[in-house]
Amino acid sequence: MPQTPSDAVAPAGTSTGQPAKAAGKRSRRRTWRVGGLAVLLVMCGGGAAIGALYVDTVPPPDELVLPESTTLYYADGKTPMAKLGTENRTILAYEQMNDAVKQAIVAAEDRTFWTNEGIDFRGVMRAAWNNVTGGDRQGASTITQQYARIAADLKGVTYSRKLREAVMAWKLDDEHSKEEILGFYLNTVPFGRGAYGIEAAAQAFFGKTARKDASRESQLMPSEAAVLAAMVKQPEANPDDPEGQPGYDPKRNDKARQNSIDRWRYIRDGMVALGYLTAAEGADLAYPDTVRDYDPRAGQSGLDRPTGLVVNHVLSELRGTEPFKDRPFDYVRNGGFRIVTTVDKRAQDAAEAAANIRGEKAPEVVRGQPKNWQSALVAVEPGSGRVLAYYGGDDGLGADYAGWYFDDEGNAAGFGQHPPGSSFKVYDLAEAVRQDISPKQRFDSPATKEFPKSGRTRDTAAGPIRNSGSAACQPECTLWEATVASLNTTYFALTEQLGVPAVIDMARKAGVESMWANERGKPEPVRVALGETDAASRFSTEVGIGQYGITVQDHANGMATFAAGGERAQSHFVRSVSKGDDKIYEEQLTRTDVGLNAEQANQLNWTLRRVEAAKVPGWDAAGKTGTWQAGKSTTQNQHAWMVGYTGAIAAAVWLGTKDGKPLRTKDGSYDVFGASHPGRIWQQFMTDAAKAMELNPDDYRFGEPKFPGETPSAPPSAETPAPPTASPEPADTPRPTPSTEPTPEPEPTRTPKPTPSTRPTTPPAPREVAPRA
Repeated sequence: MPQTPSDAVAPAGTSTGQPAKAAGKRSRRRTWRVGGLAVLLVMCGGGAAIGALYVDTVPPPDELVLPESTTLYYADGKTPMAKLGTENRTILAYEQMNDAVKQAIVAAEDRTFWTNEGIDFRGVMRAAWNNVTGGDRQGASTITQQYARIAADLKGVTYSRKLREAVMAWKLDDEHSKEEILGFYLNTVPFGRGAYGIEAAAQAFFGKTARKDASRESQLMPSEAAVLAAMVKQPEANPDDPEGQPGYDPKRNDKARQNSIDRWRYIRDGMVALGYLTAAEGADLAYPDTVRDYDPRAGQSGLDRPTGLVVNHVLSELRGTEPFKDRPFDYVRNGGFRIVTTVDKRAQDAAEAAANIRGEKAPEVVRGQPKNWQSALVAVEPGSGRVLAYYGGDDGLGADYAGWYFDDEGNAAGFGQHPPGSSFKVYDLAEAVRQDISPKQRFDSPATKEFPKSGRTRDTAAGPIRNSGSAACQPECTLWEATVASLNTTYFALTEQLGVPAVIDMARKAGVESMWANERGKPEPVRVALGETDAASRFSTEVGIGQYGITVQDHANGMATFAAGGERAQSHFVRSVSKGDDKIYEEQLTRTDVGLNAEQANQLNWTLRRVEAAKVPGWDAAGKTGTWQAGKSTTQNQHAWMVGYTGAIAAAVWLGTKDGKPLRTKDGSYDVFGASHPGRIWQQFMTDAAKAMELNPDDYRFGEPKFPGETPSAPPSAETPAPPTASPEPADTPRPTPSTEPTPEPEPTRTPKPTPSTRPTTPPAPREVAPRA
């Protein structure tokens, strides 16, 4: 391949250096041309271009504000979680680029590059003259002009843009060497597929590199470089006519492939004409058939894994902060930010292992179950609100069963609200001890009981409240016994005694920010922010036994509050955001008191520690199970829960179905309860996460209650079973129809449209805007 001694990519017979005399002539010639150009600018009214002559400067690529990838990290700040950005760019020094890419781009875009003065004067004059005469404003642009246009973000084909571009190109050519300019250009020009610069393009189209120090097999060859050079003419299809003007990506469609081949031949011929290839080499050069299929997610990574759902929550959370409020949706993605999340890699791995019921590491009881089964798990750090682990599904680009978030357009997306059943009783219990009702206080606890005040009698459509199971203490049980046995009659009576507003207020203070209410005339429950005025008026007494949907994330945060002794922290996903050396955002750790004193918190923990499913070897652990039936069935469950905490980790686990059908095991059984399946997931996660995070259980022991006036029995140890219930965990009472329905307030703007929790539904497609049960 012919090459000059002074420059490997300059055409044969040319030189990038010039004698002093020749340089002087060139300088005088440039002065005359610039003077003529200035006169023409005045004649054509090109004030902006005149300003460019004296004011504008063209920065090099490393100073351009071009789109950059944003990277999310786990909490350690070192381990990448995901890479974002619709545009991908990797800068290479000119000296690092191989000859093939330099030669191909010159042959494609500017064959006089090495000898021209940075400006196509004829094209500029033509554009200016056509402005006066009303002719075509288009005109040829040199590589130098094209770079000036990119650097100055000059858009459109107006004559003033062309003139300003020319002036800036002239200044660029005067201040930088040809090699520098070509390097600038190759590092910034768009090649399509979101690739900016030759290195990103090499990876996107061929899975290769443009680096000349790489192995021959991994470097771009001349035929491949010509394919990429062809892309510059039209990097993307015309959005108004994608079929008619598809561009030059050979994998887009047949017309684009033919466009690519035709321009590739033009570039090959140019490489021969410029002496980069001999005639024989040009004749032997073949159009490559190794172009990769187009992957619209190229340049991004980690989004298809479970943590892809974390990315959605991170972006949603940031849009609510001052540095990112009202910014375009791609501001974070393409901003080159470094985002450190709260998610601990060790806890996340444990969550994915336990909750992925189709994986090999999940508890045996949930492995190999029907394909319509779905689980979700969220873990929160007590006292800080940091989300340590988040599993809303195995597909990060699919439906989110653990929570909801605002998408790029401000719409609610997710699939994460489910009726919590008896697991919601933790908030009744917390409010009860706050009101000084002792867990040892006795309650009337019959198998069936009428509640006229709440419209639950034999004469109403909803019928009386009943227990599906039983306990040895009946018909009169202490509150702690009723908690362990999940007696609905006891807790319905307790909710009436406490008052629905008080129970809801405790749930809100603990961390349940939203519940989904049934409203007359609406087929699907509506999300209600519990902080709204009169939010409690939209719910009936059935709230106390878990009728109304909540999210797995909120439930986990509620557990974290109780683990912290009643100190609630806001659950969140972002620890910090930085760019370069600048810290853009840092988490704000605050706590609010839910109103429990130390004795009351100890009584709450003491009671929930007696739940058999809440056992974590070696740890003080507390928790509660829950189920909600399918429709009005008394034998089939649609939702099963296990929620609980140690002093170090709080977690909520939900198990349900994607299609709203009852939970039926692979053996055909409907015996699916909170303790039997989600309880095993919860126990495995809590054990494995604590071990992986090297947490010492002795640092997180619970205090013991005093029970004024009594000597309490010893609390159960992590190895000592709590008093057993007489039957498996009962299913909660079928969802009632309240005898009176409050007049709903208008649904708040930008709240998610929830899903029915009373009838089977088909889940939405990934990212559908509506959490569904």
